[in-house]
Amino acid sequence: MIGSAAPLASGAATAIADLTAVELVWIEKQTEHWIRFGREVREQILDRRRRILFFAPGTIFALVRWAANEHGTVLSRLDILRAVRPGDPCQSVPTVTPGGDILLRVDGWPKVARMLERIDAIEADGIDPAEVSPDHWRHVHNRLTAGETPRRYSPDRHRAFLLARRTGA
Repeated sequence: MIGSAAPLASGAATAIADLTAVELVWIEKQTEHWIRFGREVREQILDRRRRILFFAPGTIFALVRWAANEHGTVLSRLDILRAVRPGDPCQSVPTVTPGGDILLRVDGWPKVARMLERIDAIEADGIDPAEVSPDHWRHVHNRLTAGETPRRYSPDRHRAFLLARRTGA
């Protein structure tokens, strides 16, 4: 058991090992980690500044990490990750245990801010960003890395993804 969380039922105790844990820290104007989207299955509050969210395998979520010191911002990063199943290969990501399948990563506040705007636009179309095709997030990552403009994730594109997923295509 991590921290001071209430004990889990015996059947749930095994299941916790299958989850991806994300430790979030919030020390105002110093270290700020937050989840922009994603559906956790469990939350554990460690203290007033730290908590751990747990995500089921296959869940897509966005983790934003920001840090500053007396000289200004030292870290601005947004990662869109897919929680992995136990034993699956994954990439190391600070504060994420065991790690995740990185679908998108941007560094630097201007890029992070633009990604947050893209996520806002997806939500404005009535689409939950956690339900967006993983291939779209990879597309956005690759296009941004190449200095190109990514395609918009439209409701039509989302319907096509959902249909393909439902039919197993």
